[in-house]
Amino acid sequence: MARTTLAVAKFVGSISLGLLTGISYTLSTITIPSLLTLPAATTAHQTFVRLQTVALAHLRALSVLSTSSFLVAYCLSPRRGRHPYLLWTALTVALSAGTDLYLGKEARKMVRDGDRRRAGDESPANGEEVKNGMEQFQIAQAVRASVAGLGFLMSVVGIWGDAF
Repeated sequence: MARTTLAVAKFVGSISLGLLTGISYTLSTITIPSLLTLPAATTAHQTFVRLQTVALAHLRALSVLSTSSFLVAYCLSPRRGRHPYLLWTALTVALSAGTDLYLGKEARKMVRDGDRRRAGDESPANGEEVKNGMEQFQIAQAVRASVAGLGFLMSVVGIWGDAF
């Protein structure tokens, strides 16, 4: 029973980490560059605020799921089965989740501005601010995808090593 639980926890952690990596990569390479081509700043701002709100909710959920799965697998493992890759992978997921705190300041400011606009302030969006916020979000997602991709690679190699 415990062996099955550990396998499921490692599998769930790896799959959610793979999804996290893929979503961040897609946001940074396809979605944000497409939004940057929108002609009107107001439309781009509204779309970006909605995208950012939904994407970050899913990315945070996947980060929590992946980190907790790897930590549970480490804690429930027998002493000889406590492989450090579980801790290192959980650490890389946590670091990738922290990229928004350091790199996404302008993008978070845009979400607050979007909330203010919905509350009744109908001032038009500034095109340069919208572009800067999108570019900063794009960089943050590229960094997140890189760090999460490293963690995904560690988890795949670790699970493969567990089999032998």
